[in-house]
Amino acid sequence: MSTAIKRGTLVISLDFELYWGVLNKRTLPQYGHALRKVHEIIPQLLNLFDEHKIKATFSTVGLLYFDSYESIVPFIPKEIPSYDDANLNPYVYLEKSKELMNDQAQYYFAPKLIELISNAAQHEISTHTFSHFYCLETGQTVEQFKQDLAQAIKVAEKKGHKIRSIVFPKNQYSKAYLDICKEKNILCYRGNQESGLYKKTKFSMLNQFKRFIRFSDTYFNLTGYHCYSQIADKNGMYNVKASLFLRPFSKKLFFLESLKVYRIKQAMRYAAKNNQVFHLWWHPHNFGSHPKENFKNLKKILTYYNELQSKYGMESRTMSDFVNK
Repeated sequence: MSTAIKRGTLVISLDFELYWGVLNKRTLPQYGHALRKVHEIIPQLLNLFDEHKIKATFSTVGLLYFDSYESIVPFIPKEIPSYDDANLNPYVYLEKSKELMNDQAQYYFAPKLIELISNAAQHEISTHTFSHFYCLETGQTVEQFKQDLAQAIKVAEKKGHKIRSIVFPKNQYSKAYLDICKEKNILCYRGNQESGLYKKTKFSMLNQFKRFIRFSDTYFNLTGYHCYSQIADKNGMYNVKASLFLRPFSKKLFFLESLKVYRIKQAMRYAAKNNQVFHLWWHPHNFGSHPKENFKNLKKILTYYNELQSKYGMESRTMSDFVNK
């Protein structure tokens, strides 16, 4: 079953993960500066969202709710992920780095930031799984995901947060994982754009070419606006698909920044005029390296949303709020 949209809608979702989302790719000496900045970026985002009357979905890794290694231990699932690649496994990292984690908590934990988001009641705290679980990596099982998700919901509910939506890490999911989410009364998820560019193949060269086109699509409209007028009810869950990623400011490509913002604004305008959804997403840590420039771009985007709101009646919704409506 599909549900038609009755007015232009802006959906914003943020993958809130700190080091749990990048531990297999980046070291703290390499990227710690950006992660530390998140503790300043979130309050700034909340102020900017408030100024422009924006509702946002903060898809939060469950491990961020804690404040120390010792507080995590009672919540570790009985079955932890058995990835073939141990570098993906946060529990392996936990054991190796427990003393470091307590000394450098700002990279791993954010209970005060979660409380700050929760106090701004217009926003939604969603789940990004408990441990940043990769659903399609070899070695893990559906049962392990089920236990992981149960812990994510449990730790959120202890703080009074009812989980109604999910963003899968790396957008990895299949029917079996959606079925588990449905069992847990989750309403919706953020799916990929409907384009072959966002589907992996077995051929590495082709995947590299796709990555290049996706990167170019940030600045030039190569694949369309990725707006949509219906959300599909698949397996009892609604797919609130992503439209565009707000790529962070690049010092090397500063001369393309205006094109990136224009690309997003054009898609928003298309959604507003045609009663469609435009879903923008990014990670808070994406703003960490060049916060001033990134906030400047975001302010332009949100100011334009206010213009579209005034002219076309465009509205801002969280993921689950949008589905409920």
